[in-house]
Amino acid sequence: MFSILYYFNKQANNSIYTYWTPLGFVLTVTLIQEAVDDILRFKRDKQINRQNYKKLTPSGAQVACHSSDMRVGDLIVVSKDQRVPADMVFLRTSVKTGACFVRTDQLDGETDWKLRLAVADTQCLDSDDQLFGWEACVHAEEPRRDIHSFTGKVTVGSVGRTSISKEISLNIENTLWANTVVASGTAIGLVIYTGPDTRSMMNNNEPRSKVGLLDFEINTLTKILCIALCVMSLAMIVLRGYWGSYYVIVYWVRFVMAFSYMIPISLRVNLEIGRVVYSYMIGRDVEIPGTVVRTTTIPEDLGRIAYLLTDKTGTLTRNEMVFKKIHLGKIAYTTEYFDELVALLQAYYVPQPEPSPKTYHSGGSGGHSGGHRRNLSNISTASFTVERRRYMPQHMRVDSYEVDRDSVQRVQQAVLACALCHNVTPSYESYDPVPDSPVVNELSKMPPMPDPGIITYQASSPDEVALVQWTERLGVALVYRDPTSMKLRDPNGNTLAYDILHIFPFSSETKRMGIIVREVKTGEITFLLKGADTVMATIVTASDWLQEQSDNMARSGLRTLVVAKKQLTADQYR
Repeated sequence: MFSILYYFNKQANNSIYTYWTPLGFVLTVTLIQEAVDDILRFKRDKQINRQNYKKLTPSGAQVACHSSDMRVGDLIVVSKDQRVPADMVFLRTSVKTGACFVRTDQLDGETDWKLRLAVADTQCLDSDDQLFGWEACVHAEEPRRDIHSFTGKVTVGSVGRTSISKEISLNIENTLWANTVVASGTAIGLVIYTGPDTRSMMNNNEPRSKVGLLDFEINTLTKILCIALCVMSLAMIVLRGYWGSYYVIVYWVRFVMAFSYMIPISLRVNLEIGRVVYSYMIGRDVEIPGTVVRTTTIPEDLGRIAYLLTDKTGTLTRNEMVFKKIHLGKIAYTTEYFDELVALLQAYYVPQPEPSPKTYHSGGSGGHSGGHRRNLSNISTASFTVERRRYMPQHMRVDSYEVDRDSVQRVQQAVLACALCHNVTPSYESYDPVPDSPVVNELSKMPPMPDPGIITYQASSPDEVALVQWTERLGVALVYRDPTSMKLRDPNGNTLAYDILHIFPFSSETKRMGIIVREVKTGEITFLLKGADTVMATIVTASDWLQEQSDNMARSGLRTLVVAKKQLTADQYR
């Protein structure tokens, strides 16, 4: 407004460029910023649309295909660490177990890996080419925004020369949503939704021009100064005296022009220049490589954040969990005493020597596998005290002066429960522990334990990875897992094989996770359960120390987890 008034003010003290130059500069910089953001957004979209993938063809060949050229019904191959281009039904994977993990941080903000399962009937095919001989029809629900559920089915007509007719239900575990990343193996999926029908696009909001808090404050300040300027101009007219209506308007305009320097136009100029510099420096900061500045109009708002509101710490931190402490009722171990747990487990799993009248009583192997575990049920407290001089540390944090067999069994059962009750899958880079490898078939001739640097644990939660890494540190390591079996290695190199009978996955409603396993050698069926202390306290046997110790750990800043077990008979399991 003041720049326009200069056209009518013939007695202005300054040149017209004094007002029009900064105004034009501010408008130009703002327009350029918005244009640059739109151009960069367009380039990112174009780059995503031109990403190359492999598409299976009926001839058996794999042809290159841009993500923008995919259509519903295409069979797409997605490699490890590659973005999923469209919503797909998960048909096959290079992992023999038929399971793979995906990263969904770009879809729902969660850093935990999600487990996905291939359709069993297609996973068991001998080759990818047989997918085109698999006569089936996929029925999917209409596109919707919910990324946590899916309902569909596969109607099978025939497989090869065998004429069958059945329906296979599909759920969220059989899907690969667009903009997720395959974290393990290679996945083959059938495209069911593309473009605006995908879950990620339906949850995206239209891009809008964002205005920072500083802009609102400057606008408010500018309005206040404009009102003050007008009031001051009227006050000056009153002091000058009344010379007629015409002169009142003329002098009011002149006073407004004279006091117009109160408007902080230079502040706007400095702010726009600062935003350009801030955005440039953020995008090239060596301490945060890979940072992309998607909006250059509000970088200063990062420095004004006072509170961070989130549902859990993993959303904001590295989401790394480390096992710190375990409490077993009358005995507790922290990180500095974990070596004592190693000694206890080595003593428990040591091969049983020849019976000696000084130490052992007569008896069988009990419920343990003969030759691989100590028969603690036939060892007296006194005899075990003699043996612990050889195998046990001399300084134990216990209530009595000796470690009796109950304490050792409690430690072994706790470690074994943590090693079994989870959804973790080991991944090897040097060799693949598939069912036809020595890791699975030759239990007594297993290859040496791989170097920790080449084995990784894949799980949907860092809590479970921390538990498995802790048991590996103690000597009970997870070496193989598929949907129906699990294999551990004890501190002496022997293999403990278990069948997975049933899994109760974790949910926010139940706040617990359970698994039922059967030991291959003994046939013992065990139900293992873990969850939040508030929930588990109402399920497990009444304890006078559970709630107290959970509260103590929580006050120390530790995340607490309660693990329980129950031995089941065959009738109870059925």
